[in-house]
Amino acid sequence: MGRHGRLGAARGGEPPLRLLFAGTPEAAVPSLDALLASDHEVVAVLTRPDARSGRGRKVSRSPVAERADAAGLPVLQPRSPREPEFLGQLADLAVDCAPVVAYGALVPPAALELPAHGWVNLHFSLLPAWRGAAPVQHAVMAGDEVTGACTFRLEQGLDTGPVFGVVTEPIGPRDTAGDLLGRLAVSGARLLVATLDGIAAGTLVPRPQPAEGVSLAPRIETADARVDWELPAHVVDRRVRGVTPVPGAWTTWRGDRLRLGPVEPLPSAPALAPGEVSAGPGGVVVGTGRGSVRLGEVQPAGKRVLPAADWARGARPAPGERLGS
Repeated sequence: MGRHGRLGAARGGEPPLRLLFAGTPEAAVPSLDALLASDHEVVAVLTRPDARSGRGRKVSRSPVAERADAAGLPVLQPRSPREPEFLGQLADLAVDCAPVVAYGALVPPAALELPAHGWVNLHFSLLPAWRGAAPVQHAVMAGDEVTGACTFRLEQGLDTGPVFGVVTEPIGPRDTAGDLLGRLAVSGARLLVATLDGIAAGTLVPRPQPAEGVSLAPRIETADARVDWELPAHVVDRRVRGVTPVPGAWTTWRGDRLRLGPVEPLPSAPALAPGEVSAGPGGVVVGTGRGSVRLGEVQPAGKRVLPAADWARGARPAPGERLGS
């Protein structure tokens, strides 16, 4: 059977694969869409449990769960994929393969062994670079000029499995992590379908990752997104873009938190101390450890996002007053 009961065959005339799709955030939805449009059959979706979010702490489903609901697919939401009940469900589904895109939990060996073709992970980096939970954010923060996405066979190590395929993507000088992830989610979805087509046809063999070039991309917490004004302007710029939109760059102003949108490094600007604010015809400029940056949008605590110039008119920074103090 193909998608939603449609008879079909994978490329090359081979039978399509029965799939369990595992994913949670918005970046995984293009892959689910691409698989639903393919000749393979998505028989169920695995995603993280519903969670409370927002000011009202309203219970909400993950973007992948919402897309699965709309497609009429069964949704599995175990607290942990180690749970015996989930392992029993996975065995009963008798899937050929389990494609994974940012599921958000470790898959145990007992589950890895059940699909005939294993679990195929779409990871948003050029492995072995940036193994971990936040590869796109770290690539932007590090100033990489090129990144990409890989499909690889999931194993017990952290993003260490053999690679099936790769796509590359340039990182623009003003790209935020959100911009870049949006593009990779689309190109990566095409790669994932092509990988499953190759697995179904028996023409694709994964290759071990090289031992050189390994780097790690741990999850970025809110505390990690605080701007350090002692850093050079170009580094401040990259770090702010790397945490935009999530978890969002921030600093402090007169004791309250101030969220920051992307900033613009200034090649020539008045000499300012790190964190020192100057508001004038050229915009709101802040000193760094070397050079200055111009603020774009800001969001004071409990208020809406607004242009930095509007914020400065209300805040009226005094001469020498600093952010982050």
